[in-house]
Amino acid sequence: MAQATGATRPEGVQGLVADWASDQRTFKEVPWGKAMMWIFLLSDTFIFSCFLLSYMTVRSSTTVEWPNASEVFALELFGVHVPLILIAIMTFVLISSSGTMAMAVKYGYERNRKMTAFLMIVTALFGATFVGMQAFEWSKLIEEGVRPWGNPMGAAQFGSSFFMITGFHGFHVSVGVLFLFIIAWKVWRGDYDTGRKGFFTSRKGNYESVEIMGLYWHFVDLVWVFIFAFFYLW
Repeated sequence: MAQATGATRPEGVQGLVADWASDQRTFKEVPWGKAMMWIFLLSDTFIFSCFLLSYMTVRSSTTVEWPNASEVFALELFGVHVPLILIAIMTFVLISSSGTMAMAVKYGYERNRKMTAFLMIVTALFGATFVGMQAFEWSKLIEEGVRPWGNPMGAAQFGSSFFMITGFHGFHVSVGVLFLFIIAWKVWRGDYDTGRKGFFTSRKGNYESVEIMGLYWHFVDLVWVFIFAFFYLW
């Protein structure tokens, strides 16, 4: 039987076992950090899909009138009743942060330390702004009597669906903001140029942690697009 050394290894199941048991990457040419992030995002996709499918099922099957999102999430500006204005601003802010994150990854490829760090900080500030506006939105609805177990405006499931879906997404954004600041600080300090030891430090001269952070942030932005479409526009 051929040995699993050099360029030759057994075929079939034995070859698969030898490949996994050898001291090499299972995903050829793909860093482990990036591969694990893709696996995490895939699992998170299932969770958010379950939340949104449950929401659509509850909304379609309830016999009580569902609150009108245009009215519930409207704000009074200069004496004018503007529907969904806060949600529109939140969406604009989060989509804009996706652009700055993409630029940060681009400058990371070029090993432009200052621009990468600056754009990551801008992205984090956009994310923090989004979370702040979401906190305002929550406080407004709580003041109006909306709770996870009840809702004076109509179907009780509205409150539980709203707080569960937006809360879970807001948690993801908050975690992303924290890690954006951490990675930005390490980039600015030059950890990825010198190979300085520590958490979230990749190989010397490699900015793959910035790209991995970008994958997470783009996922968070994409999920919000679906929440915006199904929860606020439907």
